[in-house]
Amino acid sequence: MTETALTVHQTARPHGFPTPDHFAFVESAVPVPGRGTALVENLYWSVDPYHREMMDGDFALDAPLEGRTIGRVVDSRDPALREGAIVLHRLGWRTHAVVAPGQARAVPHFDGVPLSAHLSILGGTGLTAYVGLTRIAELREGQDVFVSAAAGGVGTATGRLARLMGAGRLVGSTGRTAKAAHLMEHVGYDEVFDYHAGPVAELLAAAAPDGIDLFVDNVGGEHLEAAISSLRAYGRIVRIGTIAQYNSTGTPHALRNLPDIVEKSLRMEGFLVRNHTGVQQELYEFVVPHLQSGRLTLDETVVDGFDAIVDAFLGMLRGENLGKIVVRATGVTGADG
Repeated sequence: MTETALTVHQTARPHGFPTPDHFAFVESAVPVPGRGTALVENLYWSVDPYHREMMDGDFALDAPLEGRTIGRVVDSRDPALREGAIVLHRLGWRTHAVVAPGQARAVPHFDGVPLSAHLSILGGTGLTAYVGLTRIAELREGQDVFVSAAAGGVGTATGRLARLMGAGRLVGSTGRTAKAAHLMEHVGYDEVFDYHAGPVAELLAAAAPDGIDLFVDNVGGEHLEAAISSLRAYGRIVRIGTIAQYNSTGTPHALRNLPDIVEKSLRMEGFLVRNHTGVQQELYEFVVPHLQSGRLTLDETVVDGFDAIVDAFLGMLRGENLGKIVVRATGVTGADG
């Protein structure tokens, strides 16, 4: 274990797209756990789109950022947190964290499944996709699905899970032509369009000329308006995020077709994945066998080194990742844990 610890603090509120100047790496001594706590040396960190939204006011300035993290207990003062155990916690962007039993949970080991999967398809990212499809949308076999931001962590997970669940036509949108090709060749999408190529409503109508039954929305704005027009009667919209507004300084896109929600008896519902943690075991039971058989593969962009976490976050906001972006501690391999 190293003799010093690093944390990342947010130092200012961004107006528009954040820059490295909005963050600072702060060095300190490795913390010492007190009674009833344990010291965790972190191995993997998740950077997510919602972090950008929280930078506008939810994150305290000059304090470590939060976020899903996997680490190894290296010094324990509580029998519930045994030394050597691999745990997941939310104490975020730091190399070391002192956690209490209620702040961490043991990460189960599954033969042949990399530890990083617990931050992607088996973690909050995959759980978001799974809950959206099964609990919110109640996807039924043969139904046609449209997913915005299809190349991101939730987008790739949604595509893969929807395909395993027997979805019909699977359509996605992304911001890069190369990503569109990858999603169709490797993830299971039938059609993916680059939303820079024209009005989203026209691109979606061309990709799904017979309409859609379900829209999984990670973007909002023009994508949401286009989906409302393409949805068939009794269609559903699962609202997960509004990436289109996170870095915008202008007026949000005004939806011009809201009457369609009434006329077509559409249902739109958002949710927070933290309110569905009881579904975690069900996610394991559904996904793990497919990972072990090779039918399901991980969609991850892994960035090495904690010192690259800010660059990884900013790169994710610029759309440089394919699938879930995960930061890995230097020297850690995929089998660690």
